[in-house]
Amino acid sequence: MKFAKRIFLIAAAYGFVVLLPQYFMEAKVGHDFPPAITHPEYFYGFIGVAIAWQWLFVLIARDPVRYRMAMLPGVLEKVAFGGAAVALYLQGRLATATLGFGIVDLAFAVLFLVAFQRTSPA
Repeated sequence: MKFAKRIFLIAAAYGFVVLLPQYFMEAKVGHDFPPAITHPEYFYGFIGVAIAWQWLFVLIARDPVRYRMAMLPGVLEKVAFGGAAVALYLQGRLATATLGFGIVDLAFAVLFLVAFQRTSPA
């Protein structure tokens, strides 16, 4: 149970640190990774949904046994971005720096599965 608590708390902290500053970086992202963002609703929508997931990870960290089944959608959340990042990178459509964040998400997906297995009801 301690493993699950730590992993989900670390995942949440990492997510907040990576995501929250993006609310103030729309112009920088458009400049550093052209073209400029043409649909800000997707940009801000992604950040908002991702931050909501971080709050779920905090909830899971507080009581992994109670929220064990929520770990599985958490795995899907991590694979959705990580898998897309790898696929886009292989197509030459994603910067290497962004691929790094996708790899981190895939690593968290594996750790979430381990946490799910370790919190299995006795």
